[in-house]
Amino acid sequence: MPPFPRPGTAFGFDAPSEISALRNWRDTKTGRQIPERQPGKFLLGSWNIANLGDDGQQRDDADVKVIAELLSWFDVTAVQEVKEDLTDFRRVMDALPDHFRAVFSDMGGNNERMLFVYDSDRVERLELAGEIAVPQGSHRYIRLPGIEQKFRGFDRNPFAVAFKVEESVFTVVNAHLYFGSGSKVSENRRALETYALGRWADLRINRGDAYSGNTIVIGDLNMPAAVPGDKIYEALIARGLHVPVHQSRIGTTITEGKHYDQLAFFPGDAGQAFITDGVFDFDGALFRDLWNPEIPQSFEEFTRYHISDHRPIWAQFRTN
Repeated sequence: MPPFPRPGTAFGFDAPSEISALRNWRDTKTGRQIPERQPGKFLLGSWNIANLGDDGQQRDDADVKVIAELLSWFDVTAVQEVKEDLTDFRRVMDALPDHFRAVFSDMGGNNERMLFVYDSDRVERLELAGEIAVPQGSHRYIRLPGIEQKFRGFDRNPFAVAFKVEESVFTVVNAHLYFGSGSKVSENRRALETYALGRWADLRINRGDAYSGNTIVIGDLNMPAAVPGDKIYEALIARGLHVPVHQSRIGTTITEGKHYDQLAFFPGDAGQAFITDGVFDFDGALFRDLWNPEIPQSFEEFTRYHISDHRPIWAQFRTN
């Protein structure tokens, strides 16, 4: 994603006031609530924080505090679009409580890293941490009906990390799949990447080689709509992955209302542990003095530059 232009609207805000409004929205607003973190439950989040670390999209200290606040709500958060320059990432980590930790991949396409932020008081990171790649000799198996293009590998390798929450182990795969453009070539490449990710998960489970039966794929899957007939959706579920219906049908992007951010898992262990999920729509709480649903441009321009153009998604799982 190219950096968003600096908004023309001049708007100053107080981080503590914004954080208070967000917490109230999270706790009380019908359809926006996020469950409390609690024993016996694992609360997983995912958030594409647009161009975090890009010189063309600079965050001030108040922006960083708001971003850190949202990350602190989850036991583990998969973050996409963390750039090679880690300066802003380190500012966010400094704004989080001391018991939060991070692990990330090296950079891939668009100079992006895949990042996990986690609460070490509640979550233990285990040995497994690595990028997912399809060996060149296996590229011929990444095929879909009606697509003649060849799979050439992931633009940004998905990043798998294992976490232990109480007595349960979850392998969480952080993915930001290829988008490119609206062309047929880009759409086909995106579908092949999506199928490759589902095939990887399927092979791990069926061969008995999975580090954990609780394998969860989450992130910006660039899936416009999780509905039967959508090419990307069909590619994701082709090997058995299940995509739950969000409890809220709010889109995950603030400017288009698309459902690019998703999670998926197999109906086995992770499916049995799954409780619920949702999208945190902060519109109406964040920067509320700019929010006008009839004229959304000022809010959208300011929010996507200072915070992100994506809303966080979350899912809750049982751990006992």
